[in-house]
Amino acid sequence: MIDKSKIKIHILRTGLVKLDKALPFHGQSRNPLAFTGLFRSEVNQLILPVSSYLIEHPKGLVLIDTGWHTNIRQGNWQELGLQTKINKGYLPANWAVNEQINRFGYSTSDIDLVLMSHLHSDHASGLELVKEAKKIMVSSEEWNIANKLPLVYLPGEWKNINIGTYEYNRQGIGAFNRYYDVFGDGSLLQLYTPGHTSGMSATLVKDIDKKYIILAADTGYTKES
Repeated sequence: MIDKSKIKIHILRTGLVKLDKALPFHGQSRNPLAFTGLFRSEVNQLILPVSSYLIEHPKGLVLIDTGWHTNIRQGNWQELGLQTKINKGYLPANWAVNEQINRFGYSTSDIDLVLMSHLHSDHASGLELVKEAKKIMVSSEEWNIANKLPLVYLPGEWKNINIGTYEYNRQGIGAFNRYYDVFGDGSLLQLYTPGHTSGMSATLVKDIDKKYIILAADTGYTKES
């Protein structure tokens, strides 16, 4: 049962991803292919957390990103194909997004809205696990590019899933001065944060006391980046 008097944010670890450090810290490498990990030693590999967020909001239950699909447990090739050359996913037991939502006493059909920060595989792989959500949305910029770059994105991850788009139709907030107001009251904003992908969003959550938290997705992996 959602408490109508407050907003609660639950941090979900929905997997791990192993990749070459040149991907998040690309500015530190002169090798233009370093991010692929090809011909690079194991010492350059990092394991980073994959995060999703479950927001209990007075206007509905909101999920930000989906992490890895349970298919990744059977092997990376089945889920990622050639992308395994760049990154590898891990999903420990009970870490799948639907498994964690169930632990909070919800089912995936209870989710009012899934907001995708972007559609890279470590964020979108689990879309099928939450396809019963009432609505799934991503920015139109991200949607358009994600369906044109099949080697960078894996459109099969959202095949037969109903995904809507939104426009960054307001100005005045965020480094790029564009945002989408999810509920129309300033309490949940999708901020335009291009860079990691051209249509990526960070989520700003604000309570009635004007205090806020920004869920920054892959805008920065660590304090260093």
